[in-house]
Amino acid sequence: MSVSKKIKLDNMVKICTHSGSFHADESLAVYLLKLLPKYADAELVRSRNPADWESSDIVVDVSGKYDGVKYFDHHQREFDTTFNENYSTKLSSAGLVYKHFGKDIIKHVLKLEDSNPNVELLYDKIYKEFIESLDANDNGISNYPKDVRPKFTDKNITLPSIVSRLNPSWNESCTDADFDRQFLKSSELMGTVFMGLLEGYGNSWLPAKSIVQEAFENRFNVDKSGEILVLNQFCPWKEHLYTIEKDNDAEGVIKFVLFKDSSGKWRVSTVSVTSTSFEFRLGLPEHLRGLRDEELSEKAGVKGCIFIHAAGFIGGAETEEGVLELARMSLSK
Repeated sequence: MSVSKKIKLDNMVKICTHSGSFHADESLAVYLLKLLPKYADAELVRSRNPADWESSDIVVDVSGKYDGVKYFDHHQREFDTTFNENYSTKLSSAGLVYKHFGKDIIKHVLKLEDSNPNVELLYDKIYKEFIESLDANDNGISNYPKDVRPKFTDKNITLPSIVSRLNPSWNESCTDADFDRQFLKSSELMGTVFMGLLEGYGNSWLPAKSIVQEAFENRFNVDKSGEILVLNQFCPWKEHLYTIEKDNDAEGVIKFVLFKDSSGKWRVSTVSVTSTSFEFRLGLPEHLRGLRDEELSEKAGVKGCIFIHAAGFIGGAETEEGVLELARMSLSK
């Protein structure tokens, strides 16, 4: 991206945001716009001059206007726009740009068709798990009740604080050019994080869902109880499993998930009650917990056992048949 305050050429698209000190929200907003073909080669202008706003094609985080077409500011006294009816967090410029252009960005970056249902899924997931927190931070919304005291300070490791420190210090050169130069670094930082999330969700997280879905559909071929899944390859499965169970009116059904680890051995994992809980739905046999190798194999009556964790939430064996026996033993206890 290039920063310029010259009058644009007739055929050049112009993005405008405010000059001076910058924050995480407009840093990301500008990067998001530049991901779209229409704005990929746009001239970036940082100005608080209304004449520059008027001559620009799109204006973010400045102007005191929001129309969802050209102006995307959130500083107006009456502004109370949220992402949709499911969210109560007031949007910042990052949220505003994402609200209006997020689906197009997802389709363009991941090369997805308009009809692909994953566009809507990713659109909501990225807002919920990333952009909403930026909106809240910029609008001074705390994630915790006022009477909760943090055990430690994390202010220097959050993205907004890192962006803040990219601004020129008070005792350094603080010309417009200095702020413009640092803004580009800030926008690149925010964009790198966004792209990492989007590509990670699109290229890794989403493909994993089909693996878990297939295992869920085949669960009765594994065991007549239908409570054991076997993944045909390891993948991030927990979040998908909860969603698939819910979609099939089968919440809490799956008790164990079997998969091959990176060494070629097999694991049997319990399933947590919730995605954030350490409590599992059903543990591995208590009398076998903490045992390893030959002792475990002998007491379990299962060949090739490697271990069962002392807490009973995971175990291992040389073969798929071995971990399947351990899971079945747990179901029948």
